[in-house]
Amino acid sequence: MTTGIRRGLIDLGEQKLEAIWAGPEPTEAPMLVMLHEGLGSADLWGKLPALLAEATGLTVLAYSRAGHGASTPAMLPDRFTFMHDEALKVLPRVLGHVGFRKGVLVGASDGATIAAIYAGSVKDERVRGVSLTAPHFIVEEVTAAGARAGKVAYEQGELKRRLARWHANVDIAFYTWNQAFASPEFKQWFDATPLLRNIHVPVQVLQGEQDEYGTPEQLTIARRECAGPVEAHLLPGIGHSIHKEAPELMCRMISDFVAKTLS
Repeated sequence: MTTGIRRGLIDLGEQKLEAIWAGPEPTEAPMLVMLHEGLGSADLWGKLPALLAEATGLTVLAYSRAGHGASTPAMLPDRFTFMHDEALKVLPRVLGHVGFRKGVLVGASDGATIAAIYAGSVKDERVRGVSLTAPHFIVEEVTAAGARAGKVAYEQGELKRRLARWHANVDIAFYTWNQAFASPEFKQWFDATPLLRNIHVPVQVLQGEQDEYGTPEQLTIARRECAGPVEAHLLPGIGHSIHKEAPELMCRMISDFVAKTLS
């Protein structure tokens, strides 16, 4: 069994997505598919993919969406459906390409929302559970305010320079997220809660108590709306990006959830 990080490419034709793998080959074990945050990429998960592979013994895949990391460039979306488009048009092709047979979707922030949209829209018996870190089921005012502040930091501060280390198409990566979440129209339009009523598999929701982009209302929504069992955790002293601030804790909690879900 191979446990080290391996790099690859998910070739979807018009999109070529960078990917990192850890753990066994996909034919040897169930799979954890990791969907990154709005400004993230496969590499920006840090050491979490390797930690999860070691802790669970499962195949772990993390990939960068188009326009992020070293994946193929993308056009800036001209509509607010970018997370729905990822969930319903791209993710199914990724799962098919990589030979996904059984496993859990693991998402952070926008990636968590994409995982929830997929699980609530597609009856995919291969998906046995979803682990969602800092999801956005609705756009709260704190989320919109954080996006507006991020725009200032990107255009007038050092954020663009820092992000450019990780993204070949940094403007696309930033504005795909920012033009939506900073928009009052998006805040009014976006609502994923009806889809949660279609999620019958186990759901885990992790949120930092000091999350600068969301409040515990997201946990309340998950408990109230999901059709299947929900375990929701508010983590003290932690902000939005739990995989950066507390990767060992996040690994332990996801591993426990996965063990119960796939047993």
